[in-house]
Amino acid sequence: MNDPLISLSQQGATPLHIRMARVEDAPEIHRMIAALAVFLGDAHKHVASVEDYVRHGFGETPAFQCVLAEQDGRVLGLCLYFGIFSSWMGVPGLYVQDLYVSDEARGLKLGRLLLQQVAKLGAEQGCGYLRLSVDAANIGAQGFYEACGLQWSGSEKMYMALGEAFQALAGRA
Repeated sequence: MNDPLISLSQQGATPLHIRMARVEDAPEIHRMIAALAVFLGDAHKHVASVEDYVRHGFGETPAFQCVLAEQDGRVLGLCLYFGIFSSWMGVPGLYVQDLYVSDEARGLKLGRLLLQQVAKLGAEQGCGYLRLSVDAANIGAQGFYEACGLQWSGSEKMYMALGEAFQALAGRA
């Protein structure tokens, strides 16, 4: 294990470690993102492979970073994120793409710990904000994020160009 960012000990329990993901963690990242897709009822939308996570997260110019929570060598949660920039505020920030805690670790406050660790890493790098989107039907997650101090941005809507629409926009259709 590389040096943990934080280690927590709870009475009678094995210490919990939160650390940066390494390339050899790509199968665990894949497993947890797949579990998140199943939880949201969108398993058919998760088409990424382990190799995609290796190539895009641990190559020469990583497209994302990831912190993992583990206990006894088992990965129990993750927070996958990447850098963004606000042209209006003039500061860099972080976008949390995925936050997931396994069923067996629910109630340990891992989601909050992972989110706090990502915010801390961002603040250390000069970031001034954190953004994320949440599935419109995931009321539990919405309440969790609000309890963590995040606020819903009612002034924006998210738009996406996927598949053929993206290819057409890129002039490749």
